[in-house]
Amino acid sequence: MTLPTLSWESSGLARPALAAKAKLLEAELARMRKAASSGYADERASVNLPLDKGHLALARRLARTRKASLVIVVGIGGSNLGTIAVQEAILGRAHNLSPGKRARILYADTVDADALAAIARSLKDALKKGERVAINLVSKSGATTESVANFEILLAVLRKSDKGWRDRVVVTTDEGSPLWDLAQQEGFAALPIPKKVGGRYSVFSPVGLFPLALLGIDVEALLEGAAQMRKICLDAPAERNPAIIRAAMLAHARDSGIAIADNFYFGSDLESVGKWYRQLMGESIGKEWDAAHERRVHMGITPTVSIGTTDLHSMAQLYFGGPRDKIHTLVTVEPDAALAVPRMAQYEALVPHIQGKRLSSIMDAVVQGVEAVLSQQGIPFCRIALAGKDEHTVGALLQLHMMEMMYLGALLGVNPFDQPNVEAYKVETKRVLARGK
Repeated sequence: MTLPTLSWESSGLARPALAAKAKLLEAELARMRKAASSGYADERASVNLPLDKGHLALARRLARTRKASLVIVVGIGGSNLGTIAVQEAILGRAHNLSPGKRARILYADTVDADALAAIARSLKDALKKGERVAINLVSKSGATTESVANFEILLAVLRKSDKGWRDRVVVTTDEGSPLWDLAQQEGFAALPIPKKVGGRYSVFSPVGLFPLALLGIDVEALLEGAAQMRKICLDAPAERNPAIIRAAMLAHARDSGIAIADNFYFGSDLESVGKWYRQLMGESIGKEWDAAHERRVHMGITPTVSIGTTDLHSMAQLYFGGPRDKIHTLVTVEPDAALAVPRMAQYEALVPHIQGKRLSSIMDAVVQGVEAVLSQQGIPFCRIALAGKDEHTVGALLQLHMMEMMYLGALLGVNPFDQPNVEAYKVETKRVLARGK
């Protein structure tokens, strides 16, 4: 099993500066190691999820009893982004077009009436055909406006068409939350989220394990990959620790006035990994106050997502010629498919030197071209190379990023585990709804 590899270069990322940053994290590394031996007692508790055999067994057992041909995950943000990221990376973005023996999966997140109406129609059609369905409501607080509203609409459809509707619903939430209590009253199966694990760090909890197991994804291998990366990011000294190196790079870039971190995925199925990372960084690092809540800092790094080679034809002009305010992470992946351009001599004049070449070779040439331009321009970048998109590799990648973000918060002096400003819109939304507007 090959783990993601990390490399970096360009004048904007001098190794002595990175080494100095990494050394600053020795105390945080010690705190992380302590958290790794204390179960779920610490805010860093998510580092222990890959080792939790209880959650794994619970999710797999429930998935076996809830087999379905259509799975609907009702959740938003940390309640579904990790699941989408893993599902699309492993099964592909086009999975629902040809699922084979696996279930189709739909995600009900935003309260977009048109989008939810389409999901409701799919649910009605599946029930009319006699298909088994599973609806998984995921809300850590148990009181997420969008998720509860969408769930009620889908539940009404389910109740009209399926006498065993209670057996089709699984709720994932904090034990003891209002939703947990309601699930007990309604007779729904319920899965717990450890209280100290925040939503954006919860993909390896039942939040992700249950729906992914329903899809037939090898969640045990997913956790094994995460556990292997966890061990490296806990045991390796700061100067050889990939999560610490990543955090040091991003912090050094931020200190140099670079406040945009672009993840450039040279594999279309990884786009939702980028969207998951976008929340991870946005909520973890974007803070009004410092960690002690004593000083207003307005700290942040803006995460963006690019797809190669698509966005080289939409964003490269800005990236190469625009403001020097970005650090790029080029994420490459070895494809499963071995497609090659057929040899057609009459097309050689259009684009020389591609006849008979594999698409993977052309992609490699593009990546090398991008790296050359970034180096020439002095634009900081690093590269993460993935040997494939299997469960082990994807689990390791996500674990790397979550530990990287914890270390980055420590370097930037902010709390990477809370999101107090997110609550502001929720409070105002509920106030408007109470007025009947």
